[in-house]
Amino acid sequence: MSIQTATQPAIQHTQAWVTFTYATFLGSLLLLGFGVFFLPVDTWIKGYLAMGIAMLVQSCMTMSKTMRDNHESKRLVNRIEDAKTERLLMGMNGQD
Repeated sequence: MSIQTATQPAIQHTQAWVTFTYATFLGSLLLLGFGVFFLPVDTWIKGYLAMGIAMLVQSCMTMSKTMRDNHESKRLVNRIEDAKTERLLMGMNGQD
């Protein structure tokens, strides 16, 4: 188990990666919408599929945000615990 320190730098994504992720998300959403629009079924079935797609996208965004928040909260807890441990060790070091 690795201990994360307060001096660990945050990972920064390149602008190319960020652009790629937005482009692939938009492309997949457009292609899926195009496929549903030209599907040879009744309008109510297309509407049902469109609602399902919208809810799936929303739930994916919510889940990824929740996973990121949980990860970041664990990092903060680890930094607080590390600071407490370091303060305790510094206190013990001063008593020697």
